Amino acid sequence: MQKDAYTLILEAIEGGTYRPGDRLVESELADRLGVSRTPVREALQRLETQSMLTRDGRSLIVASLDHNQLAELYVVRAELEGLAARLAAKHATEEEIRVLKGMIEEDRAHLGDPEALSRANRRFHKQIHLASHNRFLVQQLGLVHRSMALLATTSLAAEGRGEAALAEHEAIVTAIAAGDETAAQAALRAHISRAFETRLKLDAASAKRAGES
Repeated sequence: MQKDAYTLILEAIEGGTYRPGDRLVESELADRLGVSRTPVREALQRLETQSMLTRDGRSLIVASLDHNQLAELYVVRAELEGLAARLAAKHATEEEIRVLKGMIEEDRAHLGDPEALSRANRRFHKQIHLASHNRFLVQQLGLVHRSMALLATTSLAAEGRGEAALAEHEAIVTAIAAGDETAAQAALRAHISRAFETRLKLDAASAKRAGES
């Protein structure tokens, strides 16, 4: 099935083709996507209402998150992801658990490549969302992860974070496989907390470098 303009633009933002602060021009997007300007205009309006885009004068640019918004996003993410892990421990099938374990092994090949590991990380978390077997939770987590695309960098770029994240993924899946709802929830919430801490350190280091330049 052919993807619509909205999906194509959203995927371009999520994939890093367009980053926070980048200007999106209707005519350029239409040419790039090979569609007319009307569906592009409608897609941009929809993304603006979802706070994925913001106005800069007359232009639309990819939105960015300030410190408070980032903190708010991680609070919500920790709670919802933790709930997903808890429900996955209760409802995940043997097949879903095997898929999660397989993902961890496959993702080791991406160590040293933060962007590839980031994409793999999104797939892993999406699989846990699906294993919760709660469509409303999956929908809300989709909105949260869409907002994560507004972060210019990945916390997995920090030295040693990739290896640590995979170890945390293993702990999450071990708890899910054991049917331990409390442990699964705690493991995933701890995983999100460490990712947030790493991101704060990266942002602080970036701000320090900017101040020294």
